[in-house]
Amino acid sequence: MPSRRAFLAGLASASVTPTLGWSDVGNPIALSAAMTPEGQHVLVGLSVTGAITFQLPLPARGHAAAAHPHLAEAVAIARRPGTFAKVINCATGHVAQTLTAPFGHHFYGHGAFSADGALLFTTENEIATGQGRIGVWDRSAGYTRLDAFASAGIGPHEILRLPGGMLAVANGGIRTHPDTGRDKLNLDTMRPNLALFDTGGQLTDLAEGPAAEHLNSLRHISVGTNGTIACGFQWQGDPFEAPALVGLYKGNGTLIPAHINDLTLRQLDGYIGSVSAFGTHIAASAPRGGHMLTFDQSGAETGVHRAADVCGLCSTPQNSCLVTDGFGHVYTLSDADLTLRAKHPLAFDNHLVALTAA
Repeated sequence: MPSRRAFLAGLASASVTPTLGWSDVGNPIALSAAMTPEGQHVLVGLSVTGAITFQLPLPARGHAAAAHPHLAEAVAIARRPGTFAKVINCATGHVAQTLTAPFGHHFYGHGAFSADGALLFTTENEIATGQGRIGVWDRSAGYTRLDAFASAGIGPHEILRLPGGMLAVANGGIRTHPDTGRDKLNLDTMRPNLALFDTGGQLTDLAEGPAAEHLNSLRHISVGTNGTIACGFQWQGDPFEAPALVGLYKGNGTLIPAHINDLTLRQLDGYIGSVSAFGTHIAASAPRGGHMLTFDQSGAETGVHRAADVCGLCSTPQNSCLVTDGFGHVYTLSDADLTLRAKHPLAFDNHLVALTAA
């Protein structure tokens, strides 16, 4: 009998049912959840110029949809501690299916597809134990739940597919429970980490920050074309004592802190909302502090820009970075400039999901 790893790896190469592709819905480069002035939650596609290519209703507030790599299909995953995910046909707006987390689990708002789109991976909390789990769903079988594997930490948040098909998971380290809302139950013992897995769910590397910085919750990640993973942190201690809130992973179980000017660091309120590797640079948004930061591949700070409530980030095919905020603005960020491209009557949510396949 084949092993579970071999079974999952075989499924990852299976074909998927044909449907319309992203070119059929206006060639968006990114997806974002948003809210209209009337309070309607929507999912929008954005072009490289910040134009809206489609806008579809959502049944509730979105967080970060998982975008199929080839087909005009997205899975809008509920924010913590939600237990549903909506499979949306982005060509028609039809909710094709609703996924439900297994009993005793809830979602964390992020997911990622395998390179061929046959499998969906979701970050989840096993409520009874507080341990992170990665759910595995088979799209070709109607998103049947296949399996789950340990995330190698507590509070897995963002998950990414890396070049070559491996997975990276940001384990934030914070234990919560639906019965106590957003109370943080383990600040004394939390140990955030970045965990890397092969396509069968086998842990291949684990990177942690210094023990003295165990309150630095790793939440968001982005991978560059050279394989470097940018990491964005949210500090759970005194904001004025925050360590570096951006880091780089280049392999060998090591997180390299980025160099942020002390004055700038004190203005970020201990909070990075999103990160994006673009071209030869890395962007980090700080919505609470109203800042956009850029870094080079060594982690040296190369730019600081003021922008209120800015959060969503993703790379563009032109090696710039698309940026959104809660006021409906869409910007393009280069290393030197933050340029307004469009303004929409929307409040964009936290994240942009890139449609460029890894």
